[in-house]
Amino acid sequence: MTSPFVPGPRGSFSRYVAVGDSFTEGLWGDPDDEGRPTGWADLLAAELSTRRVACGEAPLEDANLAVRGRLLRPILTEQLPRALRMKPDLVSIVGGGNDVLRPATDVDVLARNLEAAVVRAKNAGAEVLLATGMDAKDSPLVRRTRTRTGILNAHLWTIARRHGAFVLDLWGMRSLRDWRMWAPDRIHLNAEGHRRVMQGALEALGLEVDPEWDTPLPPAPPMTPLEEARWNAEWAREWALPWATRRLRGRSSGDTITAKHPEPRPFP
Repeated sequence: MTSPFVPGPRGSFSRYVAVGDSFTEGLWGDPDDEGRPTGWADLLAAELSTRRVACGEAPLEDANLAVRGRLLRPILTEQLPRALRMKPDLVSIVGGGNDVLRPATDVDVLARNLEAAVVRAKNAGAEVLLATGMDAKDSPLVRRTRTRTGILNAHLWTIARRHGAFVLDLWGMRSLRDWRMWAPDRIHLNAEGHRRVMQGALEALGLEVDPEWDTPLPPAPPMTPLEEARWNAEWAREWALPWATRRLRGRSSGDTITAKHPEPRPFP
């Protein structure tokens, strides 16, 4: 029986392009000098560039085409072709999270489209980094998607085995089961969450990482029932209700947003 393909480590990518939704855009990461969020993909580009320069090579070139609210189809049909025209040697394709929020989503169709995209990127000469969905067991809103996310994750691991893609295992990250890694909306990561995910991406690529990158934080002081009730009520009022209202109106938080780094640039 043929052994599954296992990608070997790559230490010196020269051009990295990220495509995706708010997760890859970096929502709730630390703002840069122009007020744009710095997420895991930006931190990954910075780390890869730093390692190249330390070895005497030119800085990494990177672009980030991800836009919040995007479904998987426009990620694959609009962002990815543009990314591949930039001739990257590494492309991260991360999406589907907004799709699985919709109960009628056909996860098998998502997987079929994702696999075709991976094949296209590999044929263009790029290594591909995928990411599983996160385990939403503890989320009062998103946990209803857990079954769909689990099925899509199973597809994703199969796609990676067939075509030699790297996989960032978000589902398996213990540190992300702590709300202190998340923004107040409980849907997006905060700066520390993005930093942890960047380390997970390095591990997925077979590169050296901080040994404590996924070590959970010390336990937080427990909330009283009244404190927890107030916390949940505030979240529902400030975040869940506006999100549901946008959904009912057919609007997206990314309707007026464009890619923050649309062209390859030497990483500063």
